[in-house]
Amino acid sequence: MNRSLLFIPSNTPAMLQNADVFSADAVIFDLEDAVFLSEKDAARQLLKSYLEHFKLKNIEVIVRINAIDTRLGLDDLSLIVSDHIDTIMLPKANLETLKHLDQHLEKIEKKKKLLKKIGMIPIIEKAQSLIEINQIAACKRVTGLLLGAEDLATDLEIERTSLGMEILLARSMVVLAAKAHGLEAIDTPFTQTQDSEGLKSDASFAKSLGMTGKACIHPNQIEIVNTIFSPSESEISHAQKILLAYEQSKHDQKGAFSVDGKMIDKPIIERAQKTIEKAKKWQIL
Repeated sequence: MNRSLLFIPSNTPAMLQNADVFSADAVIFDLEDAVFLSEKDAARQLLKSYLEHFKLKNIEVIVRINAIDTRLGLDDLSLIVSDHIDTIMLPKANLETLKHLDQHLEKIEKKKKLLKKIGMIPIIEKAQSLIEINQIAACKRVTGLLLGAEDLATDLEIERTSLGMEILLARSMVVLAAKAHGLEAIDTPFTQTQDSEGLKSDASFAKSLGMTGKACIHPNQIEIVNTIFSPSESEISHAQKILLAYEQSKHDQKGAFSVDGKMIDKPIIERAQKTIEKAKKWQIL
């Protein structure tokens, strides 16, 4: 599970070389929006060379390709798909284009004799995608759902605001579908890269809805996002108290127990266990 996913333009050598020093849990090498049409071929070749010569450790390697129903997208797949990457991110995804991507990946994996299955993260940025969200989440290769609020707002003909109430339903639908299928629920990027307080507020609200992480479009957003989507000291302390009491109740053969005056049941114990697992994964504990 990733807290922060950093978009990196694939046509920028300096950014590519620093991909593993930004402290993001995942990097998204972008071949789509960040690259001008005239630079697509060069960006694709540059990314291929980079991935072949630089091995990224403990970071999920994701590539956002161009639309799968275009020559650009097919060329991206043909050149980029290898054991050096983990996941393909598909823009403006819907159920039909995801199925096409799955078919193309299957063929490439067999042709290149890859050692692993490549995952898929659809970007939910069309009204149609939201209508199909549960079916999209059920696709076998999908590992997470990313909300793309800017393009969604355009499709819905609404204005994006700093408060974000206009995307509340979309955020909730992404969370519900992701949780129902055991996927990452990745929040839309916060576009004001110099507004740290706005980012904190936006990310905190997204987390409160159930989002598991957030896409970043600038390295200066990573620390804030990582902090917000990590368990806090108080959350860790409370989880430890619950699990300690749980172990004691088993030792004493008591079926029910309370912590701080509140009765503890199975869902609360499972939540505490997940909190400790996250703390250990991200070396907070």
